[in-house]
Amino acid sequence: MNSPDRFLLVAAAIAGATGVALGAFAAHGLEGFLQSQGLEPEMVAKRVGQFETGSRYHLVHAVVLLALSGLAGHGGSMIRRVGALFLAGIVLFSGSLYVLVLTGTPWLGAITPLGGVAWIIAWVLLGFWAPRRQAV
Repeated sequence: MNSPDRFLLVAAAIAGATGVALGAFAAHGLEGFLQSQGLEPEMVAKRVGQFETGSRYHLVHAVVLLALSGLAGHGGSMIRRVGALFLAGIVLFSGSLYVLVLTGTPWLGAITPLGGVAWIIAWVLLGFWAPRRQAV
């Protein structure tokens, strides 16, 4: 049995921990923080939704990184590249949403799609890689 890829395993652990922490903040403190910034209720609701979207995708892709860490022994450098794209997606997509919401910097919304593109490319590469491998 191949051992998990340490980089991907550590990335999964960090992504999982930060995803849970940020999700908890979204559930228990974000609304009050945004209200204290003087935002209108409609904008608070919109920003909370954006933050929760970032957190949801963040956590999903943390689990993907964990799964990839176990596949790395079977796919080597390709799985690492796919993992790097998933990690980039977390930083660009979720990270830009977090910063947008917390700082009120709407131009960061222009970065968010880059994270989505990184995820799409990663999923496509994984799809092309999988049929070429034997069952793990």
